[in-house]
Formats: sequence, C-alpha cells, structure tokens
Amino acid sequence: MRKLLLWASTNAWLRERAMRTRFVRLSVRKFMPGEQVEDAIAAAVQLKPSGVNAIFTKLGENISHLSEAEEVYAHYLKVLDLIKRAGISGEISIKPTQLGYDQDQDVCFDYCMKILKACEAQGTIFWIDMEGSAYTQGTITLFKRLRAHSTKVGIAIQAYLLSTDRDLEELAALGATIRMVKGAYLEPAGVAFAEKSKVNEQYFKNCIRLLAPNADKPGALLHIATHDTGIQDQILDYVAQHGIEKRRYEFAMLYGINTARQLSLAQRGERVRCLVAYGEYWFPWYMRRLAERPANIGFVLRNAFKR
Repeated sequence: MRKLLLWASTNAWLRERAMRTRFVRLSVRKFMPGEQVEDAIAAAVQLKPSGVNAIFTKLGENISHLSEAEEVYAHYLKVLDLIKRAGISGEISIKPTQLGYDQDQDVCFDYCMKILKACEAQGTIFWIDMEGSAYTQGTITLFKRLRAHSTKVGIAIQAYLLSTDRDLEELAALGATIRMVKGAYLEPAGVAFAEKSKVNEQYFKNCIRLLAPNADKPGALLHIATHDTGIQDQILDYVAQHGIEKRRYEFAMLYGINTARQLSLAQRGERVRCLVAYGEYWFPWYMRRLAERPANIGFVLRNAFKR
C-alpha cells in the first residue's frame, strides 16, 4: 500500500484527474485548511490560545522556469508579513526546487539568503525542506552555506536514508537546527531502509544523537517531527531520565493529524509546532502523507463521508 501511494504521488495523469474529483478534495480538507495562505494563517490563529505554534509551507516543488522563483520569493515575504500582522509565532518552510535549485543553484542560494535575512530580522527560523534522495547532499550543502551566515536556518533530515547517520555527525558538529522526519519518498533499493521497524529504530537513534551533550551548541535545535506517539513517549522518557532541557527540542506535527495529541503535549508544557500546508499543488504531498501511515486511509474515508 505504501509503495502504491508513493507511486500515485508521482503520477501526473492521476494527479490531474484526482484533483478535480470532489471526493478527493473533500478528503484533503482534514489535513489542509485551504489552498490560500490566508486560510493557513487563520488556522494558526485558532491554534494560538492552546499553545501550539505554526510552520507554514506552500505546497509545490520543481518549478519549470527560473522566472517562477521570483514569485515564490515574493510570496514568502508576504507570508512573513502576514505572520507578523497576525501576532503569532510562525516559521516558514520551503523546498529548494521552489526557488530554482534545478535551474541555477547559485540563484537558489541568493533567494534563500534574502528570505533568511527577512526571517532573522523577524526573529524566526527559515526551514529548508528535504526532497527525494537525489537532492539530499545538495540540500545539505545549501544549508551549510546558509548556516555560515546565520543560526536562524533549519533543515529537514530523513531517518530512512542510509546516509543519515553520517550526515548527522557533520550537522551536529555545526550546531544545526534539524527537523527529523522519517521520510516519505519512494526510494530505490540501497538508498533507504524499507522495513518500518528499522526506520523507527533509526528515527529514535537519530533523535537521541541530536540530544547528546556534544550536540548542545549555539543554534542547535531538534524538531521531533513524527506522529508516532510510541516514539514520542520514548523520547520524552529519555529526556526526563537525562535531564534534557526543553529549549533543546520541539515537537512538530501536521495540521489535522492527531490534534488531541498536539494539544495534550502543549498542555504538558512541551513546545509544539503544527505544520500548516496550503496551495494548489497538494496532491503529491497528500499521497505522501497517506503513505507515511496507510492506516490513515480509513481515517480519511470516515471524515470524507461525514460531509
């Protein structure tokens, strides 16, 4: 089922037809408040009283022409302004291929630097999201270039990749802000762990590595980005046993998925950020979210039929 969903996320024919289907559009509403950034901001404003903060990401990747990057850049400056006006704690997360990485890596870096400076001026973090494994090392290189200028930049790292243990050693030495995710792309054999139990094992191990004493450096922060409550509890037990300060980590979860857990963590005094996605290019993202936990399909069906 996971492989089928990941295949569907890359199929243009299926994407075009599914996005016009009323049932699919209804089912995605549970995980996305709307296609416009104003919808995402409104959702974050509603979460604010509960102590849950936000990360915003405009869905879409791999622009076709470099000229499109200017529009994406301008959009994220608008998002920062909306965050400030709304009076919420909000961060932004972008994919390098939204800013021209495929066309010109130096131009992509320049756009990222401009956004990073705007985030720094606003006292917020600029997140670099991770794409498929073909982009992993290039994205890490981009992050390092940005990190040389500011601590207000973070990067998503995927636990299921065989290269992650090595990459984390280098990033931990920098004092990096890292969002640990399990990984949600269909990767070839020899690149990523396929067994769910092994991915879970790697995820927990990677998080603990980033909470080690020698990883506690200026600018370091761990985002525990999983909905697996078992792993969350494991990490919380480890944190309590080793006296790790809350300033060193935050929980990051997706809008509409286990909201009760997000609120519960916040009520317990844990720092929580909800990633609120929006935009018209939602189908590939939606399929990858279902692939992360195929059991969510039943959840989607139940909510869609309630409408």
